[in-house]
Amino acid sequence: MGAADAVPGVSGGTIAFISGIYEELVTTISNINLSLFKTLKKEGLKAFWKKANANFLVALLSGILISFVSFMRLAKYLIEYHPVLIWSFFFGLIIASIIYVGRQIKKWQISTMVNLLLGTAIAYYITTLPSLGTNENAYFLFFAGALAICAMILPGISGSFILVILGAYKTLSDALHDFDLKRVALFAGGALVGILSFSHVLKWLFKHYENTTLALLTGFIVGSLNKIWPWKQTVSVYSKELGEIVPFSEVSALGTLSVFQQNTQDFESYKTAVEKSIGPFQYSEINAALDPQLLWAALFVIIGFLTIFLLEKLAHHKKEKI
Repeated sequence: MGAADAVPGVSGGTIAFISGIYEELVTTISNINLSLFKTLKKEGLKAFWKKANANFLVALLSGILISFVSFMRLAKYLIEYHPVLIWSFFFGLIIASIIYVGRQIKKWQISTMVNLLLGTAIAYYITTLPSLGTNENAYFLFFAGALAICAMILPGISGSFILVILGAYKTLSDALHDFDLKRVALFAGGALVGILSFSHVLKWLFKHYENTTLALLTGFIVGSLNKIWPWKQTVSVYSKELGEIVPFSEVSALGTLSVFQQNTQDFESYKTAVEKSIGPFQYSEINAALDPQLLWAALFVIIGFLTIFLLEKLAHHKKEKI
């Protein structure tokens, strides 16, 4: 989940769903309230620990934190130098996720289809939103953390991509890199407030409208495919020097920002504001006949696809043991 959340476009919630821990995660988080701390006062630490499902939380959250912090650097390198391959891997992963989550829907009816289409439309729209310029305000990270964590536990909607849209992704990655504890603490505080509030909504939805909620979540994953598509044309970019969004055609004769950045070795001056998905051959055409890596991309799609079925198999094996 931590590794997935470090990549702008991939949701840790999808991984939680496939690994079979999603509902336990939502229920456990929503159970953190004042009555839980009353248990600590009246019955002691052992009763509190058991009621909080703390073994599950400690294992999960420590894994997410360690993976998120360590993988964010690797994700940054892969997205900068091997964008087609890394996005191909995640594209395969998301396709398999759609199949897996969709299979959980027990009954298809009109309301189910409406929610599936609604979820798809919402997630697709989010992927088309332009990112803001980097917001350096430390206290803005509190708001960004609260909003991003809600996305992080929703399958199909990437918390990291929400940070990109808000202009907080680089601010947070810099804070983690520089061990800026104030900024990291503000982000963590916002995330805590956000997840404790939002988990109650999710728990209620699963309890009363499980089928339609699953359809909505499946739609979120379908809509996210636009963001994951490996071959992109950059329409406009945010210029750090100018402090505004400019057409990419004014920056380079190439058609994709990542190709321009690799050629210039400058990954900081411009950030993608608006981009659109295109075919691999058009990608090659607008980038000076660059190899679209079609065969390698297909291989990584297959690897991503099989990864989900491996996760599903491991989760199923664990349930059988229990």
